[in-house]
Amino acid sequence: MNELITNWLVGQGVSSAHLEMTAMAIGLLIIIAICAISYYVAKYQIVNLAHKLIVKTKNTWDDALIEHHVLTRLTLLLPFILVLLLTPLIFPSELLLANLLILAAKICLTFQVARCASALLNVSKSLYRETAKQKYLPLNAIIQVIKLAVYLVAAIIIISLILDRSPIYLLSGLGALTAVLILVFQDTIKGLVASIQISANKMVVAGDWIELPKYGADGDVIEIGLNTVKVENFDKTITTVPTYALISDSFKNWRNMYHTGARRIKRTLIIDIGSISFYSLEKVDFLANTNLLKSYLTDKKQQLAEKNGSLNSEGDLVNIDTHQLTNIGTFRAYIEMYLNENSNIRSDLTCMVRQLKATENGLPLELYCFANTTDWGAYEAIQADIFDHLFAIAPEFDLRVFQHPTGFDWQK
Repeated sequence: MNELITNWLVGQGVSSAHLEMTAMAIGLLIIIAICAISYYVAKYQIVNLAHKLIVKTKNTWDDALIEHHVLTRLTLLLPFILVLLLTPLIFPSELLLANLLILAAKICLTFQVARCASALLNVSKSLYRETAKQKYLPLNAIIQVIKLAVYLVAAIIIISLILDRSPIYLLSGLGALTAVLILVFQDTIKGLVASIQISANKMVVAGDWIELPKYGADGDVIEIGLNTVKVENFDKTITTVPTYALISDSFKNWRNMYHTGARRIKRTLIIDIGSISFYSLEKVDFLANTNLLKSYLTDKKQQLAEKNGSLNSEGDLVNIDTHQLTNIGTFRAYIEMYLNENSNIRSDLTCMVRQLKATENGLPLELYCFANTTDWGAYEAIQADIFDHLFAIAPEFDLRVFQHPTGFDWQK
């Protein structure tokens, strides 16, 4: 090919002084033109046709090839391959330009192969996310390690090409740099170990709601990487947490709440201790007319009558040993029955009302139950409706809900 170009130039009357430079320029233009045309045809004709065919297919896995630009990156391999094939045909092997072109093509080809391998790894990650039922495999961290290894091998090959030495020669020198490599990649090594432990123990997967107060993270996990975990908080901010922190620090995972389909309600109602008293028979009869307490008070009256039958009263004096109903006990029973009748509360899970230790603020009554939804808005509405009702009905039991005095209280 070089001889044909030279003979053609001689026929055109090019002087021998400029013959070599002109032949090199024409040969270089021929290589550039062929590479440019081939790249244009591959990218804007063949790849576009492939995209149209992929879009029309019913398969979803091939859509990932478009999403991660696999075909586009493959088209860049063609010009470099053509440079390697055309350079020996056009230029003499002893020419410096030919050697430089071949070296540059090999370097670019090596780097582009690494980019294509990276894109294919991204495709495998996307397919795993779409098809895997349980995403405990730390594929993201594994893929990042493989990418790191691919680019590291590509870098070694490129350096060996530049130095004109075998890659084995360079690899033999890495043994002496092991300590330095461990120091440089210590976060990567710790992240990989953490990813494996997280996967093996099924601690967290993408999509879980986790809380890490130490890092200010409270939201959904969107990505578990090799070095970091991205958490999208409920205010739509992103918190980045070191992957190793998930095994070195404590965190709360709300995954099982979603699997159960219920969310816990645990809140206290503080009663003024000064309002706690015994009930008179008239008050018991009045409350016995309510649907929720009718059965409860009927049984209680019968039990109290049996217990008090053995206690003797003298005249009009009231025996302090007499068993009587209290307003706080009746109110507690009412809350339990109210929760049991509430269709928004799960009856198959723990549901109780208990007294906590009395404090200087009063006697806390804690409601411990589970709403039948995990939706945040619906959960808050259910919880609010329950306490709206309890705050409003407490005076009917001659009880006062405690709150610190306000200006309105002093005004009265």
